Amino acid sequence: MTISQPFRARSGYTLPVFACASAIAALRYLHREDVRDTISLDLIEPAQQIEIAIEQVARIGENTALAITRSDPGDNLDLTRHTPVWAIVELQPSDIKGVIIRGGEGIGKQIDRQGEAAIYSYAKRVIEENLKRLLQPKEKAIVTIILPEGRRLAMATSNEAFGVVEGLSLLGTTGISQPLSAASQLEAFQEEMAKKAKQCDRLVFCVGENGLDLAQQMGINPERLVKTANWLGSMLVAAAMQGARSILLFGYHGKLIKLAGGIFHTHHHLADGRLEILTAHCAQMGIPAPILQQIFTSSTAEAALKLLRELDEQDGSNWVDKVYSEIAQTIDRRSQDYIRKHTEKEVQVGSVLFDRERSILVSSRMGNMLLARG
Repeated sequence: MTISQPFRARSGYTLPVFACASAIAALRYLHREDVRDTISLDLIEPAQQIEIAIEQVARIGENTALAITRSDPGDNLDLTRHTPVWAIVELQPSDIKGVIIRGGEGIGKQIDRQGEAAIYSYAKRVIEENLKRLLQPKEKAIVTIILPEGRRLAMATSNEAFGVVEGLSLLGTTGISQPLSAASQLEAFQEEMAKKAKQCDRLVFCVGENGLDLAQQMGINPERLVKTANWLGSMLVAAAMQGARSILLFGYHGKLIKLAGGIFHTHHHLADGRLEILTAHCAQMGIPAPILQQIFTSSTAEAALKLLRELDEQDGSNWVDKVYSEIAQTIDRRSQDYIRKHTEKEVQVGSVLFDRERSILVSSRMGNMLLARG
């Protein structure tokens, strides 16, 4: 009799890692080193040496080279799987060794930062630190990252909701790509949450990288931060069973609004309903029928929010605050009911919703109380 082994999801690497690998290969090629099928790099976060396959490398100018890798996010339902990642490296003389990083075609532009390339802190750090170790004295490298398929792939993401247009972001806080959409990873998320629950019974659930990044910027204690991905229902129940006394839900309004409709697994492949939920709350608040029709037929939740803001500016009304305050209260109530139904435990739940500019849109009454506790 054969005993089947439990499935173990395979972790891969984030896009910044492949951009770094391409840059290293191009730089080494310019130094006339033998660039074979793979190159070694330091992930920095975590401190770990890995090997990345190099697809192509070539000199395209006297002091310029291009190298190409392909993204491998592991067993993750990631749309960037196998997408080519290019790095063009140009070497220039300089009194001080340095690395300048630029975004080329397919790298998104940040609307709120005058079109600055959407290359975030971990991506910059891993590229700079790896390349500086290879630079010769009085030499600097200008690195241009290109994602030839980035503009097309970005159309299937929520990047525009966070003010990033025309491409993908080099986003992430680590080099390891966790398979967030694979059910086999739920146990790992719950184990990490359980560790934090033992240290503190007041947790902050961050839905995705944007929520995690904003919570850290606001100074919330990292020991309380729990990344949940889309499994909010399962994570709420598990936290209650681990003895959590309060949970602050911290996320993008277009994601957390689903909880107000009783949708506790928030991946869009399973359920949406955002505009229906928003329209229902707007109707409850008394917004006129013609506006309700526009909200219901909006292209995105962000577009509907923009419409409400424009209405407030025109009429001097306060619909955004009224509607989203009610939504936040509904999120709290339905989350507490969900926990009570599945665990018979009472847990305080508050919510903080932010918009695409990463500005706080609304905090529920309980959310404000939990934030004030630090």
